[in-house]
Amino acid sequence: MASWKRFRTVGGLAAAVTAVVLIGGSPAAASGDYSGLAFIRGGDGFSDDWNDEGILSTGRHSSSNATCLWQKVLWADGHLAWNEIDGVFGDTTRQATIAWQRAYVGSADGVVGKDTFKKAGQWLRDTNGDGSVDTYRGTADRTFLVSRDGDGDYTFYDRNGDKRVAGYNYRTCG
Repeated sequence: MASWKRFRTVGGLAAAVTAVVLIGGSPAAASGDYSGLAFIRGGDGFSDDWNDEGILSTGRHSSSNATCLWQKVLWADGHLAWNEIDGVFGDTTRQATIAWQRAYVGSADGVVGKDTFKKAGQWLRDTNGDGSVDTYRGTADRTFLVSRDGDGDYTFYDRNGDKRVAGYNYRTCG
């Protein structure tokens, strides 16, 4: 149920501002679904960083940098071609996700959720010995650089070599 309230502006202006105040109802869906964060994020040790990430599918965050990062995982594990990494979760990415889930999770629905992200997180590595994640080591003998920025948000390089932050609500990766 919405309640309308009017607020007067200060400084003697005659205009009024109308605002909607929501009472009850459910809040908007969080970007990270489980974490509520706008980015794929981690902190402290990286071994459990991907245990509470958002949902990626043809209907959720289907055009995003988070999807682009997931596509790099699919590529590193041999389920997606390099030229298919575009940040769009379409049918090709869905089918590749199903194949990936069958290989590593057991059950397959083509939706990247907690169990799928958690399983992928097992291949995050610290190859330079500084205690932070710096690599995703795929099972198809392919590796890509991935790291956390100062806020703990995951960054990666897209297929054009540009550094990107893995956000759920926008797509800039190429």
